[in-house]
Amino acid sequence: MTTDVFDPAKRSAVMARVKSKDTAPEKTLRRLLTGLGARYRLHRKDLPGSPDLVMPGRRLAFFVHGCFWHGHDCARGSRVPKANRDYWLAKVARNKARDDRNAAALTAAGWRVETIWECQMKDEAALVARLRETLSRGEREGPGA
Repeated sequence: MTTDVFDPAKRSAVMARVKSKDTAPEKTLRRLLTGLGARYRLHRKDLPGSPDLVMPGRRLAFFVHGCFWHGHDCARGSRVPKANRDYWLAKVARNKARDDRNAAALTAAGWRVETIWECQMKDEAALVARLRETLSRGEREGPGA
């Protein structure tokens, strides 16, 4: 018995619209960084995990994660669908393990990794303060530090 409100074809169409690039949270981060005068590259496929934004000169990589899909510890990320529960628990666990592997590989290669969660976009002032601190930390360390 399924509790899905959509038939399989409609569910497939809905899931196909879930984007991995150019999401609203990612666009918000781009706008905030541009406002701080930062320049960046998008989706560097040659780096582990293809970070959403990269600042090569600062050796800084940003990942923008959806709370549900990446298992954040906020209310939205902690929610597990009632239907197909085992599938979703395993899916999110695989995503988290992949995120950890990618961050470790980037760190081992000398990159700083910042994860921005979807829920953090709600407090834009706090996010701007965090970004400002992250950017200034990179300037203090300098290239190759």
